[in-house]
Amino acid sequence: MAMIRKIAALIGCLLPVQLLAQPVAIENLRIWSAPDHIRLVFDTTAPVSHSLFSLKNPSRLVIDIENVTFDGNLPRLGVDNPVIERLRSATRDKKDLRVVLDLKAEVKPKSFVLKPNRQYGHRLVVDLEDIAFSDTGETDTPQPVKSVAEGNRDIVIAVDAGHGGEDPGAKGRGGTYEKTVVLEIARRLERLIKQEKGMQPVMIRDGDYYLGLRKRMGLARSHRADLFVSIHADAFRNSRARGSSVYTLSQRGASSEAARWLAERENSSDLVGGVKLEDKTDLVATVLLDLSQTATRQASHEVADQVLKRLSTLGKTHKSSVQQAAFMVLKSPDVPSILVETAFISNPGEERRLKDPRHQQKIAEAIMAGIRAYFSSHPLPGTLLAKTAPRKHVIARGDTLGGIAQQYQVSLSSLRSANKLSNDRILVGQVLHIPET
Repeated sequence: MAMIRKIAALIGCLLPVQLLAQPVAIENLRIWSAPDHIRLVFDTTAPVSHSLFSLKNPSRLVIDIENVTFDGNLPRLGVDNPVIERLRSATRDKKDLRVVLDLKAEVKPKSFVLKPNRQYGHRLVVDLEDIAFSDTGETDTPQPVKSVAEGNRDIVIAVDAGHGGEDPGAKGRGGTYEKTVVLEIARRLERLIKQEKGMQPVMIRDGDYYLGLRKRMGLARSHRADLFVSIHADAFRNSRARGSSVYTLSQRGASSEAARWLAERENSSDLVGGVKLEDKTDLVATVLLDLSQTATRQASHEVADQVLKRLSTLGKTHKSSVQQAAFMVLKSPDVPSILVETAFISNPGEERRLKDPRHQQKIAEAIMAGIRAYFSSHPLPGTLLAKTAPRKHVIARGDTLGGIAQQYQVSLSSLRSANKLSNDRILVGQVLHIPET
């Protein structure tokens, strides 16, 4: 009996080793093309060990994956793939897989493995950054805005379609992906902004590819966006949940981002309102950042309120007021930012509406109407809209008459005269006419 127990224990010790030695299956290879990189995703049945190395003359990237099987076919490449010329694979040593990418351009490869999530199992991800792109000087540092003349620049609206590529976002019961419908709405909003005199759209994601959240923020800032609008579709375990929502950054989210900026300012070229933090004392940097965040959060809330009012005309809103959360894409200290949850894709009725091009257009028009209403009452100094439209200011909590005069660079007496004010008392919601300077 003792001998049997010893043999059983020995088998128990050897069994995990034998199981680990079994080859992992590669179930699929997916390729996503973004403007600045290509992503390859290997779907695997378990974690894999791998290595990368590059070869020149001609340029190639070799991906070796240990102890795997692959019985499928490599995906076809589009003729317009900017980086990869050809894909090929072969088995090595009867147990490993080698994938070779013949390249059109030199790339900077990066790889990592991902654990399973709600949509996917184990994955090996290989990102190829086009070195020619990274050498063009593209950075997250704000660049000058194009304008035809001083004081005639357009208001820049960054339109961000959430998720993308291997990150599909929420999925409706009918199989609709969030990433697909929000991109359609974003493109419709882009077209509406193009038609608006004095406004210029910037699409943050304009295809089915993945972008990191800080990358989205950085792209908006690099185009000196005056407003960042992120478009999503909500989901909940209760399929009866419905209605749209609009979010701005919470105080907690603002505080955490301020701490990060202040901690990294010496090694960062980031700007806050066009002012560098890296050469400022702790006190000055803190004050500058606090002022920038306060103004940005106030503007964000006012835009969000205007957008929510217009969305409410399309049907029930999930919440009757603007919500706050610590969403990463809302954290730019100097770019007013809102996140629009257009509907609940987990609700079968709202999923059908989100797929309907006519309803997509109505959502885009509602968001556009809210943006237009905000900038009509808050025309930015130096923009064409400020030059051509009568200037108005809607009093918000914390506003003072002197502060408004300073904001619009007009005298306090002229501001009183234009609005027939006998004193400096103002009320929240009151509309002031801003005189010409």
